[in-house]
Amino acid sequence: MNLVVMKFGGTSVEDPAAIGRTAAIVAGRVALGKSPVVVVSAMAKVTDQLLRAADCASKGDRTGALAISSRLRSRHRDTAAALVKDPLACSALQKLIDEKFDALDEVLRGLAAILELTPRISDLIVSYGERISSRIVAAAFGELGINAAHVDAREIIVTDSQFQKAVPQDDIIERRATEKLLPLLNEGKVPVMGGFIASNEAGITTTLGRGGSDFTGALVGGAITAEAIEIWTDVDGIMTADPRVCPDALRVKVISFEEAAELAYFGAKVLHPATILPAVKKNIPVLVLNSRNATCEGTRIISLAPHCKSPFKSIAVKKKLSIIDVVASRMLMTHGYLSEIFAIFDKHKCPVDMVSTSEVSVSLTVDSNSSLPEIAADLSKHADVKYEGKKALVCLVGEDIRGQNGIAGSVFSAVKHINVRMISQGASEINMSFMIEEDDAEEAVRSLHAAFFQEPDPAIFDVEARKQITGNSAP
Repeated sequence: MNLVVMKFGGTSVEDPAAIGRTAAIVAGRVALGKSPVVVVSAMAKVTDQLLRAADCASKGDRTGALAISSRLRSRHRDTAAALVKDPLACSALQKLIDEKFDALDEVLRGLAAILELTPRISDLIVSYGERISSRIVAAAFGELGINAAHVDAREIIVTDSQFQKAVPQDDIIERRATEKLLPLLNEGKVPVMGGFIASNEAGITTTLGRGGSDFTGALVGGAITAEAIEIWTDVDGIMTADPRVCPDALRVKVISFEEAAELAYFGAKVLHPATILPAVKKNIPVLVLNSRNATCEGTRIISLAPHCKSPFKSIAVKKKLSIIDVVASRMLMTHGYLSEIFAIFDKHKCPVDMVSTSEVSVSLTVDSNSSLPEIAADLSKHADVKYEGKKALVCLVGEDIRGQNGIAGSVFSAVKHINVRMISQGASEINMSFMIEEDDAEEAVRSLHAAFFQEPDPAIFDVEARKQITGNSAP
C-alpha cells in the first residue's frame, strides 16, 4: 500500500465549503492509488471558544459558558446539515452532535459548581472540538463517495498523564495503529480521526498541546511507516519570512528536517515544533501544502536538502519573550552553580530559549508567562535577578552557516540601526539568533529579507511567484 497521512488544519475544515475542498483533495489521493489516513483539527476558532467556555464556567458564569456551547452546537449542526443531504444520515449525525454537546454542557455545569479548572478538565473540554469535527468530516466524506471510517484518536494516540501537553508513548501508538488502522486500510477504507486529542493508558482524555494536530499526523505517519506525511494548511508552504511582514516573501520548495525543526521551534507558525520528530526517526518526507491552493507544490521537508546558494532559507520570529539576568560575581564559577539555576527553571517547567554567560552573569530568555515572579524569587536566593518582557527572538536558518565567512558581519550590518540585546550561534551550524525589542521585530525581518533574498536560488525558492508579483523577469 502507498500509505500517506493527510492532516488538515482548522481552516481546512472550518465550514462546508472548506470540508468540500478537503474531500476533493482526499478523493484525488485515492484516485492516484494512495491509501490515506486523514487527521483533522477542530473547526477554526472552536478550541479558543471551548477554552473561553471553560474559563467562564470556572469563574461561576454558567450562563456564559453554556451560551458559548450553544453557539458552537448550532454551528456544527448547520455544517452537518449543509454537507449530509440524506435525511436519515443527517438526522443520525445531528443526534450524535447533540449527544456530544449535551455531555459537554454537563461538564461545564459541574465546573461552574466546583469553580476549579484543572488541566485534566481543560483537556476534556477542548477535546470536544476534534471529537465532533472528525465525525462531521467522516460523514461528509461518505456523502461524497469516499469510503470513510471514523476512528477515535484516543484509541490510537496513547500518552502519559501530563495533561495539556502529554508525552506520546511511541511503542503503544505503533501497536494500536497496527491493530486498528491497518485493517481498515487493507479494506480500502479511509480512516478519519481527530488530531490533538489522546488518552493515557487508563483511557482518560489528554491533549498534545496547542498545535498538536500536526503532531498527531506525524505520530500516525511514523507508526504505520507512511511514505509521506502531508500537513494541509492555508498557506503555500514554508516561506522565507512571514508574508504579512514581507509581501515579497518566497515559498521554500525544499528544506531539511533540521532546518524545519529550528524554524518551527523559533516561531514559524506553519508547523508544530514537535511535528518533525516522528518523521525524522522513520525518514518520512513531510509536505506542507495549501488546501485553498491544492495545485501548489508546497514545501517538501526531507532528511538532507540539496545545497542552497543562498546563506539562509528562512527568517522566523518568536515574540512575547523575556530576558532574565542573573548576577552573582562570587558564585558564578563555583561548581554546580549553573545546575542550580537550571534546576529552578525545571521546577517551574519553564523552557529556556537562549543562554549567554559572562564572568559575572548569566542571561537567559524564556517565554513570558505568569511564573516569572516565582522563578525570579527562587533565583534571587542565589543571586541578584532582574527580568524584562516584550522581547523578540529573530532566528535565521540555513545550512552550514559557520562555514560561510563574514556571514555574521552581513547579518548585523543589515540590522545596525536596531539595538541587539543577545546573540547566539554556538554549536549550531544552521541557526543564528539574536534578541531585540519586540517593537523592532518587523523592521528587523524586513531589513534582513531585503539583504539576503534579493537573488534567491531558483532550485530552492519559488522565484516564479515573485516574477508574477513584480512583473520582473530577473530572479
